[in-house]
Amino acid sequence: MFLHTLVFGQQTQSIVVPLGGNAYANSVNERLITRNGIENWSNTNTTFKVYVRFVKTGTLTVALNNVTKINGENQLSLGIKGQYKTISIIEGKDLVAPVGQWQIKDTGYVAIEIKGLKKTGAQFPNIGNLMLSGTAINEQTSYVKNNEGNFFHWGRRGPSVHLNYQLPTQTDAEWFYNEVTVPKGEDVIGSYFMANGFGEGYFGIQVNSATERRILFSVWSPFTTDNPRDIPESHKIKMLKKGKDVHTGEFGNEGSGGQSYLKYNWKAGNTYKFLLHAVPGTAVPKPNPKDGTVDVENLKDSTTTYTAYFFAPELNEWQLIASFKRPKTQTYLKRLHSFLENFIPEYGDQSRKVLFSNQWIYDTKGKWTELNTARFTTDNTGNVNYRKDYAGGLAAGSFYLKNGGFFSNFTPAKTMFSRKEAGKKPEIDLKKLP
Repeated sequence: MFLHTLVFGQQTQSIVVPLGGNAYANSVNERLITRNGIENWSNTNTTFKVYVRFVKTGTLTVALNNVTKINGENQLSLGIKGQYKTISIIEGKDLVAPVGQWQIKDTGYVAIEIKGLKKTGAQFPNIGNLMLSGTAINEQTSYVKNNEGNFFHWGRRGPSVHLNYQLPTQTDAEWFYNEVTVPKGEDVIGSYFMANGFGEGYFGIQVNSATERRILFSVWSPFTTDNPRDIPESHKIKMLKKGKDVHTGEFGNEGSGGQSYLKYNWKAGNTYKFLLHAVPGTAVPKPNPKDGTVDVENLKDSTTTYTAYFFAPELNEWQLIASFKRPKTQTYLKRLHSFLENFIPEYGDQSRKVLFSNQWIYDTKGKWTELNTARFTTDNTGNVNYRKDYAGGLAAGSFYLKNGGFFSNFTPAKTMFSRKEAGKKPEIDLKKLP
């Protein structure tokens, strides 16, 4: 909600920025940011940053809002671009006065830093919101506005970004090949660099922790649910085979289905190859007795088998990840795409980038075709303008995706990009794959 006032003839606006969706701590392990804001904060070495994107320059007045559990005397410091102002918070005192005013001289993202200088109680007060006002505020100011639809979670994760590859028409794509390079320093914890996405699943590499990395391949069940236990037997994903040391099971929360992963210490700076195969089962038509029509649900063997292979230059061979059979499905590969996401909210303030190169499909007629055009998109976090730190395009002959870290220059969604064809057809003997 925006409040409009006039100050010396200039219209100013006020916004309330909830810290539960916009703040980050310099210590990710303490989990001090909840849906209510900053809570249970006691360490003076712990600081917080709150990110807001401005499209106007002008004045900015900052005030603390929804401050609770005030014990004794506390002194806090708030700063923007190295200019800090202090405020005393005393038990029993009303917090009405603003912390101070700053001048916003450039558009783009601004970090408001919160520090705890000293306290007489065991903890600093809980802080729910910041109230911002001034001539720098307008309706285009970007921040996570509320928690409707669990947006504090999605907003702190940051916007996901995608490349949607343009396929030739009237082509049955049986194989999809892609190459992925994560530049050094861009392999941030919580990142999923998804190489081979398709209509029914996804396949790529993750950074799960400081000590663990994975190759992940998943296929969604045709039964819509976030709980894999709800999937009836007729709609379950069947694992047909898997590679050495590959873990298989089920997943939930973002749809449900079959999942496989290989723990593998892939390295930033190296290029990895991904190959995906899809083949529909031999279906026998079973006409609907009412009108004689045939659809996927009425095919006797309505299945498609998806198989994923991974090539690491360190090992110099193709490895089988897994092969899954999906029921109620009759298709070759469609909606081919790549994406980049952060799946750990505490790391949403860090930027990450990935390069995708040399995309090809192999069709049912035995022909390789290079894919060199892609449409850039973002998810709902970006589409509703809660986060604008997303980008994609061309870099050194490859497509790239970038998100997180609150950089200011974004790429408009739905922008089309075409890279120069490399002409480097994959040299793979498909019949000898494991």
